[in-house]
Amino acid sequence: MSEMTFEKMINQMTPAIYESLKQAVSLRKWPDGRRLTPEQTELCLEAVMRFEVENNVPEESRVGYLEQRTCGAAASGAGVTPEMAGLARDATRD
Repeated sequence: MSEMTFEKMINQMTPAIYESLKQAVSLRKWPDGRRLTPEQTELCLEAVMRFEVENNVPEESRVGYLEQRTCGAAASGAGVTPEMAGLARDATRD
């Protein structure tokens, strides 16, 4: 697929096509049940991501978005004890 053809496809993509591609990538299957090849998955994911950027989809609605969690402390991690952070004491040093 030439870059110009891919660009044209992105520019003409409707929200319905975007949702269909997003679901296909998530399930690794087309709506009819056929499995996506690795190449198809890569192209669909790129198309979804480009659509999201070009159409200002909110970050929290984008594919791959992960909410930041801080164990109840400030985002800097200040005040988080080693135990809260999951850092256990090294018993081999005793």
